[in-house]
Amino acid sequence: MDKEELNKIFGVFEKQIIQVQQEIQAIEQGSIDINQLKLGLDELAGKEGNEILASVGRGIFLKAKIISDKPLVDIGNGNFVEKTISETKELIDDQLEKLEIMKDNLEKELDKISEEITKAMEQSDRQSHDCDSCENCEGDGNCEDECGCGHEH
Repeated sequence: MDKEELNKIFGVFEKQIIQVQQEIQAIEQGSIDINQLKLGLDELAGKEGNEILASVGRGIFLKAKIISDKPLVDIGNGNFVEKTISETKELIDDQLEKLEIMKDNLEKELDKISEEITKAMEQSDRQSHDCDSCENCEGDGNCEDECGCGHEH
């Protein structure tokens, strides 16, 4: 494996690592957001009739009155189901567990990429220093300059 081929391989590994790290960061941010949601639900308990600032997105809020402390949970296709706060928190905990599993899988993928990089480096080292005639190096690249094997040391 020549240097150019090795650089290409490492470039592919680098792109994979960056992509996996970005996915891990997105999952971590999602976990933070979901945990904040749980805290917000705790604050809503028993606050029926109180006025709050409800976020409508990107730093824009409306004054709103809490008419029920039972959140409406989106179950897909525009359908909502009323849940208690504790039921909603259970759903949130399930989501957090799924995110943690996804994160663990991505971290295992990073470990595999790291192993592949190590293998590629070891293979490159073996190919660049394939010397059986040198009594001092045993093919590991740690021989004296005067070994006469013809490899660069």
